[in-house]
Amino acid sequence: MIRKLMATDNDVATTILRLVLGVIFFAHGAQKALGWFGGYGFTGTMGFFTGVLHIPAVFAFLAIAAEFLGSLGLIVGLLTRVASFGIFCNMIVAVTMVHAQFGFFMNWTGAQKGEGFEYHLLALAATALLMIRGGGAASVDRRLSSSVPNARTRA
Repeated sequence: MIRKLMATDNDVATTILRLVLGVIFFAHGAQKALGWFGGYGFTGTMGFFTGVLHIPAVFAFLAIAAEFLGSLGLIVGLLTRVASFGIFCNMIVAVTMVHAQFGFFMNWTGAQKGEGFEYHLLALAATALLMIRGGGAASVDRRLSSSVPNARTRA
């Protein structure tokens, strides 16, 4: 089972997508977990998720962990499918609970009350591809899956 989770090809394009998505979500995850880049940190984010959005604490914690730890997993390419799934779930919740009400477009001009979901749709597509294809070249998944002996080759 773990072999199937880590199996991937040697595709450089997949690697580029994984790294870019990982860096983007690292910034967002670090805002929530550490308070970096102008974020509110773990306590502030938990308060907002549980108090304002009324998300149960366990799911609020999982959302923060998925973005922060998932981004680290994407950057190094470790358990890429699991990391992508966590971020995928975060984006579905973000769209349904917050961003769908503001329409498709981001608030580029400041003319609308909130942000639309176009960014989230891109993240959903990228995570879906990574869940299907895996981490690609230059990933820990690739290194580990290529070093595990195949069940057919065992004596």
